[in-house]
Amino acid sequence: MSTCSVAEAEVRPPSPFRLPRSGLPDRTLRVGVGVATRLLHVDGSPVLVRAWQPARDRVRFRAEAIEPERVARPPIVIPPCPGPAGREQLELAIERMRSALWVDVDLSDFQRRFRRDPLVGPLIRRLPGFRPKGRPWPWEALAAAVVGQLIEARRAALIERRIAGRWGSRLGDGRDALRDVPGPTTIAGRAPAELEQMDLAGKRAIAMRRLARDVAAGRCRIEDPRSDARLLAMPQIGPWTVQCLGLFGRNEPDSLPAGDLAYIKLVGRLRGEGRRATIPEVEEFYAPYEPYRGLVGALTLAGLYRLVSQGPPMRLAA
Repeated sequence: MSTCSVAEAEVRPPSPFRLPRSGLPDRTLRVGVGVATRLLHVDGSPVLVRAWQPARDRVRFRAEAIEPERVARPPIVIPPCPGPAGREQLELAIERMRSALWVDVDLSDFQRRFRRDPLVGPLIRRLPGFRPKGRPWPWEALAAAVVGQLIEARRAALIERRIAGRWGSRLGDGRDALRDVPGPTTIAGRAPAELEQMDLAGKRAIAMRRLARDVAAGRCRIEDPRSDARLLAMPQIGPWTVQCLGLFGRNEPDSLPAGDLAYIKLVGRLRGEGRRATIPEVEEFYAPYEPYRGLVGALTLAGLYRLVSQGPPMRLAA
């Protein structure tokens, strides 16, 4: 491993891009004063990654190797830290941050195709640099999806924060501390009862540990869409969970988590029928936007979020 304490990169996004204004619900990604910050572990070594936008057409990344003794790690965290990150680890940390921010994804075709669409066109003009909030590692997206099954987003975020607080590594103290999401090897070593203590339902606690064991052992390579069939064959893993993995963990713009309660509420209002939509109705509503159904779904949730929780049903113009 070559030694290097800092790596930097500058990216010119292929289509309009804007850094997110806020972090993730689990508070692992921090955004403040125009800088997105994340603590990552690459091959077990801690790395602090920052991203900022010095100009509309440029995004800068900086990855800094953190001395392991500066990072508080619960005793059960596996694997043990091998030492400071080297050049390869720093470059991979930047690559994963780029993926999480969708900075290299070219959305020019999407914007051209739907700029006159009565629903999506105004949102594209209002939010031209919009991207879904992705995750650096597919495991994070999958674990978050398991936590979020059949519960409200706020409760899911609280459980995610508890899991990161209990078993995630920490840089700093107090409210300003940065935490990393515990990896699959760490979660694989937890008893379901420990996960239940985080308020995760019993069956989902068992499912998460089973998933963690398969991912840690290399039996299920979730970065590859061909693993989806194996995932769907597991108890407690359904299409919504896999679609969340695709959209937030693998940057698949056509992966629509149609079973999400937010979509069920939003599409019910957009259809103007005075009721919540069914999952098939959500899928039918977004079908014309293929191969960008997941992207359009995330964009409509971001741009029309008030309709999810309040206001009368809205009818689209003919």
